[in-house]
Amino acid sequence: MPRVHSFTNTTMRRLHTTPRSNWQKTVESQGFHFHSLEEQPYWDESVYYQFTSTEIDAVEKATYALDEMCLQAVQSVIDNNLFDRFQIPPQYREWVARSWERDEYTVYGRFDLCFDGKGPPKLLEYNADTPTSLLEAAVIQWHWMKDTRPGLDQFNSIHERLIEAWQTIGPTASGPMYFACMTATLEDFMTASYLRDTAMQANLETRPIDVEMIGWNSERALFVDEYERHITDCFKLYPWEWMLKEEFGPRLLADNTRWLEAPWKMLLSNKAILPLLYELFPQSPYLLPAAHVPLAGDYVRKPLLGREGANVDVMVGGQKVLATEGIYDGPSVYQQYHSLPNFEGNYPVIGSWMVNGYACGMGIREDVSPITHNTSRFVPHVFGE
Repeated sequence: MPRVHSFTNTTMRRLHTTPRSNWQKTVESQGFHFHSLEEQPYWDESVYYQFTSTEIDAVEKATYALDEMCLQAVQSVIDNNLFDRFQIPPQYREWVARSWERDEYTVYGRFDLCFDGKGPPKLLEYNADTPTSLLEAAVIQWHWMKDTRPGLDQFNSIHERLIEAWQTIGPTASGPMYFACMTATLEDFMTASYLRDTAMQANLETRPIDVEMIGWNSERALFVDEYERHITDCFKLYPWEWMLKEEFGPRLLADNTRWLEAPWKMLLSNKAILPLLYELFPQSPYLLPAAHVPLAGDYVRKPLLGREGANVDVMVGGQKVLATEGIYDGPSVYQQYHSLPNFEGNYPVIGSWMVNGYACGMGIREDVSPITHNTSRFVPHVFGE
């Protein structure tokens, strides 16, 4: 197993508590139906993390700094034609650059951070295109706090910032905002439905659609829905790298549908951004050394386009001490191994949200493994002295 540090932290704390009676029906009434996996809670309110306001300030400060560095990194990719590093097919590169130069909107992104309440938060990766765990972070943990810890606070204005984002985007829309996802996947459907709800609260006209129902009208050269209506604006909870590989991928270059997240975000959702960030900002306290070749010392290998902790190798002392399986092959990046804090054998990762340009909240995923994956538990948080 990787070397990890077990300690009693006098600031950031993991505390045990009693779940609310009938909590399952409570969270279902709030739109959350993905709360349990194989009869085990994915949403776990038997514990919570408590931070000080100083620690929350540290997470917020790191999030703004990382966001600014990421935007500079995108400019560097375009200025220096670094698309090869990101495996972006040549035919899409001008289109991606044009999306950036037009300053196309971004709604949200989630920085995954290692933070122990002592040193500065460290970036593990950036979920910049299709981050989930959104409803849990924005709504479910907020209501849990109001029900159980009303005297404390929570780093969480995600819901309000989402509505503000749609209020900004709405006047620029050419038609209804479509919300596309793989509706058979409950987590994706739940996330897309929540985002659609926030857009409706911002008075946007919206339409849901399954990704498989998005069609191409050859005569009109337009993306259309199942009723042959032009899809002028579409939020898609579907990764860009999958979009480019679809049969209709080349039709994206017609450039007559606005997609959210914008095409330029595919650069930030690619783990090739990690070595580039370290090249550009090697002195940043928030970055770990990363490269396209194995590092000296202990490191983690991550596929460029891997998702949900799949196909990750942890190398310690020249030995592979931890590995996950998955479907993601191809090029990888190598990031210095940095131990997650260990609370009674549980390893938390902070997911810090950027919405509409604001660092506005966080969620915590924890696991008994130092590698976070798609079934890792979501645990609420509070702060207060």
